[in-house]
Amino acid sequence: MSRMITRRGFALGGTGLAAASGLGLAAPALAQSEPIRIGWLAALTGPSSAPAIGFNRGVVWAAEAINGAGGIGGRKVEIVTRDTQGDPTKAVNATQEMISQLKVHAIWGPTNSGESLATTAIMARGKMPNIHPCVVNSLIDPKKYPNAFRIAPSNTQWDDAVRNYATKVAKAKKVAVIGDTTGYGVTAANDSAAGFQKDGAEVVYKANIDATQPDMTPDMLRARNAGAEAIIIWSVSTGMIARLLNTRAKMGWDVPFIGHPSLSSGEIGQLIDKPENWKKVYAIGYRSCSYGADGKLPPRSEELVQKLQGKVALQDTLFWWIACAIDAVNLVADAVKATGSTSNEAIIKHWNGLQAWPGYYGDYSYTAEQHNGYPGQDVVMSDASSGRNGTFALAPGYG
Repeated sequence: MSRMITRRGFALGGTGLAAASGLGLAAPALAQSEPIRIGWLAALTGPSSAPAIGFNRGVVWAAEAINGAGGIGGRKVEIVTRDTQGDPTKAVNATQEMISQLKVHAIWGPTNSGESLATTAIMARGKMPNIHPCVVNSLIDPKKYPNAFRIAPSNTQWDDAVRNYATKVAKAKKVAVIGDTTGYGVTAANDSAAGFQKDGAEVVYKANIDATQPDMTPDMLRARNAGAEAIIIWSVSTGMIARLLNTRAKMGWDVPFIGHPSLSSGEIGQLIDKPENWKKVYAIGYRSCSYGADGKLPPRSEELVQKLQGKVALQDTLFWWIACAIDAVNLVADAVKATGSTSNEAIIKHWNGLQAWPGYYGDYSYTAEQHNGYPGQDVVMSDASSGRNGTFALAPGYG
């Protein structure tokens, strides 16, 4: 009997390879019988927990699907989860435990760039295969971190999509750039502001706000008084975002919000004062997670939605978080299957040779010199309030 994985129900387990037959999972059994241990650094609680909760649903589903199909050559996938609470210190401690004591074969995460900034060098010293969705550009450097691979777009790819939409579609010449006070929020806001300025737009207000700050009025007033024509958001905190949107409505200010994928999280709908407060909000999205005028997703995504029905809750999270996590587990399992080994060297070498590897979230390509694997052309902007099972309509302005 399957169990529904919801916002409130975390489970440790695994995911099943999205397309087991396509990944060749019927190869001869591996000689080893020990579990394939995947470390999962998950900020399941705390102010920045929304992404990890969605990712966790994908991790659980994928491992359970693999194990339900007999595992990888008879070996079960074991997910070793640690709740980092979004705290870099806790992430460091968990990483060290996974490498030195728990002897995991690969690590998925952290999924928060602030934590990843603290753990990436540690994993590199331990030669630990690491796959993560963190967007900060410096986290990927094949020379410094030959073990680290990005499964999501880089911040440069996100920046390009946001900036192009704000300046070319929304026609904003003056912008306010707002991030939270995490390592990610500070870095992303700085990079975003620099990009706008380089392209000739004026950054009239820039701030990093504590995600727990109860009153957003002072910052929003400063942005309006400075003449901002668009608010650019870089934060995973849905609580902070909802308070900003509620404040915009109370001010009667018809300014668009453009930015981070969390702008379209299902939690926003539960936290805003009125549904209309979520209008004119455009979040980073992806071709694989966007439906067209016919209401349909791309075929591979439609297939996954059908597989998840009745097993994984989609309505209060983002589909890309779930799909991305499924792909991460599958990439580890595929490496073990293809090489017959759980050694660090074998997994890393296998990933370095992938070309257009067919995941649900995207088609990933890596080489020894390039560990940014997500196709930039698949990054788009979504109408944040158009969510349906964690997927979205393309934002206005796309052909």
